[in-house]
Amino acid sequence: MATKSALGDFLRARRELVQPADVGLPGGGLRRTPGLRREEVAMLAGISAEYYLRLEQGRDRTPSAQVLEALARVLHLDGEATAYLTELGRDRPRRKPGVPAERVPAGVEMLVNTVNVPTFVVNRYRDVLIANRLAISLSPLMRPGTNRLIALFTDPEAGSYHPDLEQNSAGVVAQLRAEMGADTDDPRLQSLIGELSLKSERFRTLWARHDIGRGGSQSSLIHHPLVGDLHLRREKMAVIGADGLQIVMYHAEPGTPDADALTLLTTLAGGDPPKVPHGRGSQ
Repeated sequence: MATKSALGDFLRARRELVQPADVGLPGGGLRRTPGLRREEVAMLAGISAEYYLRLEQGRDRTPSAQVLEALARVLHLDGEATAYLTELGRDRPRRKPGVPAERVPAGVEMLVNTVNVPTFVVNRYRDVLIANRLAISLSPLMRPGTNRLIALFTDPEAGSYHPDLEQNSAGVVAQLRAEMGADTDDPRLQSLIGELSLKSERFRTLWARHDIGRGGSQSSLIHHPLVGDLHLRREKMAVIGADGLQIVMYHAEPGTPDADALTLLTTLAGGDPPKVPHGRGSQ
């Protein structure tokens, strides 16, 4: 009897996203499933259809590096998705999931409350643990105690504060899956995914795609009811020595209307305006 595996789920999802024309095969005919057939993937990867079936069904979970490379090529995986596939196919002993950090180090808490840009700290489940007053003023979805994922996908206010949510939500889910990697046994993470799947059709659709994206410095559009639209940069930094904690900071390009709006928000929040680096901004 077939057993589920993260490797099999990933292969199946990515196979269904590749069209026959993408790999030089004729389309048309009766196809009961989207994308490529299993036997087509096997043929193009140079492996037997029976072996590929075992991979998808979870009966073989440790293919060779050569097989993984061939599958990545057939499925048109980029560098991040290929690295993720390789991680899923590694032979390693099962381990108990570690307890993620929930306590923000004192030095990090001091930093968050000292910097003059919106800043907060989340754990791997996207719970906001601490936030400075600028972050709370910028969006209620950054308030401590909020789960960013649940808020972004289920809170009616999310769309009004984040007009680009529809475009960026795919990246949010891709980052979650990339960070989870092969650690699929975390009960809290599984509970979170289950809750989101029940409450949000869009999350279900995006999660089923198995997209992978680590993310990095990105832009974000936030609409504030008092200062209007702010196009901000979003930076994420891991907290060394605190498993799963990330510092998230929003900042504006100096000398832009967005920087002026952020300065106004800072004043309204009762803080010092952001400092402009030398040589940038208005003279």
